[in-house]
Amino acid sequence: MPPEQEAAGSNPAAGITETKGPPNSGPFVLTETGDAAATFVSESLSTGLLMKIATWNVNSVLARLPQVVKWLEAASPDVLCMQETKCVDEKFPAEEFNRLGYISESFGQAAYNGVAILSRIGFEHVSRGMPDDVEGSQSRLISATIGGIRVVNVYIPNGQAVGTEKYYFKLEWLRRLRAFFDSHYQPSERVLLCGDFNVAPEDRDVHDPVMWRGRILFSDPEKEALLQVKQWGLIDAFRMHNSEEKQFSWWDYRAGAFRRNMGLRIDHVWVTEPLAKQSVSIVIDKEPRRWEKPSDHAPVVADFKLDR
Repeated sequence: MPPEQEAAGSNPAAGITETKGPPNSGPFVLTETGDAAATFVSESLSTGLLMKIATWNVNSVLARLPQVVKWLEAASPDVLCMQETKCVDEKFPAEEFNRLGYISESFGQAAYNGVAILSRIGFEHVSRGMPDDVEGSQSRLISATIGGIRVVNVYIPNGQAVGTEKYYFKLEWLRRLRAFFDSHYQPSERVLLCGDFNVAPEDRDVHDPVMWRGRILFSDPEKEALLQVKQWGLIDAFRMHNSEEKQFSWWDYRAGAFRRNMGLRIDHVWVTEPLAKQSVSIVIDKEPRRWEKPSDHAPVVADFKLDR
């Protein structure tokens, strides 16, 4: 399927094509076709690339920059999708990540929300937001083609509390996400949806299902809305490799929740069947949650063997 929005205008010398609108006004597309990135991807795929894609709600990229840099140096993912960056694009620390060998694309806003992707491979067809976003929409989705995979990075609304206006906004956002997939992608393509979904899909994804049942992040309408997205043609990559309960990616800062493993699995990597066949492993890396001044989320790291 074509990118979310056809690009207009170009800079042939740089190999860049882009379309811009007012900040946070809706989709923004940048297509990189530089020879270096294309050659790297082509050669890597021809030899069978083991590609590592991670997702992490960093809970402010500026406040957590030392932790993010430390983790990148240790884990060395090829792609990192971040959520809750909480900074405008002009303040995104792209130079810090560039020193580590990553180029970055961000879709931010001040103090809240915000998503970004770091890549060591390059980008093609970068798009910000969904086509039906209106001016001033929250920065919650960024997508790009990386190494032949369409990567869709989302920060799904939290919803605040069941029955509130923000709760119904969350359900509507999930409906729009399903419509976005219906109109832009095919399950036969290599598509990866990742990020902070703010929904624990099953009882085994919650430390105390009885206590959480009917509450925000675990209410039936949220789970059903998320299931509708999944039924487009996506597979939970984590559950392909791990069927155990109490494997969490988020723990509240309060009440010693991390120490007591009182958490939820709300950060996910979902893939289409062609990519599922190339899934090698996926883990939740809890180590950064033990560090000083951590995010309340842990990175989720997926490996794929791209053999064609």
